[in-house]
Amino acid sequence: MTILLADGNYPSHPKPLGLLHSGAPVVCCDGAANRFVSEGGIPLAIVGDGDSLNEEVRLRFSDRLHIVREQETNDLTKAVNYICGRGETNIIILGATGKRECHTLGNIALLMDYHRRGIRVAMFTDHCELRPMSGTQTFAVQPGQQLSIINFGAELLGSEGLRYPIYSFDAWWQGTLNEALATEATIRAEGDYLLMLDYVDASADNHHILSTENC
Repeated sequence: MTILLADGNYPSHPKPLGLLHSGAPVVCCDGAANRFVSEGGIPLAIVGDGDSLNEEVRLRFSDRLHIVREQETNDLTKAVNYICGRGETNIIILGATGKRECHTLGNIALLMDYHRRGIRVAMFTDHCELRPMSGTQTFAVQPGQQLSIINFGAELLGSEGLRYPIYSFDAWWQGTLNEALATEATIRAEGDYLLMLDYVDASADNHHILSTENC
C-alpha cells in the first residue's frame, strides 16, 4: 500500500492522520510536500508540475523530485501514474478535498477512472471514506452509519440493509444521505458506482468488502 498525499486540506481527523503516519510510503503531490515535510514527514517521492513547491523542500528532496510538465492530467493523476509505474496498485489518497471545489469534485470523479484502470484505490477525507466499486458488494457498516452511493453508469441498482432502498437513479444527489440498519449492507448493481461511508467515530477500523459478485 502507498499513501498519496494531495494538496487539498491537510488531514486533521484521526482516521486519515492514522493512515498518513502508519509507516506506509508516502508520495506527495508537489504542494502537499511543503506541509508534510514541515510536520516531520519524509516523502518517498514528490510528483507534479513543481509550481507550488517551496524552494527549501525542492532543494532538500531534489533526489526524489519528479517534475511532470504536461498539463493534460492534474497532479493527483501524475502521482497515481508514478506509483503505478513502481508496480504498486493499492493506493490510499489523502488531502484531496477542500480549498477549491473544482479540485474536490475533479479528484472524487477521478477515483472511478483509477478504478477502471484496475487500481485498488480509496480516498479518506476528514469526514468519510470513498471507494469506487463495481457489481454487487457486501460491506461492513455500523447501525445508524450514514452513507451515500454515487452512480457512475450502473444499472439495476438495489440494496439490502439500508434505510432507503436504492433504485436505478442516475443523478448524483439521488443516492445521498442514506443510513445503515445493521452490521453489513449490500449494494446490487451492474456497473460502477462510488460508495461514501461517513465515519462513526475516530477509532473506527477501516471498512472491508466482505464478498463480491459480478465484479
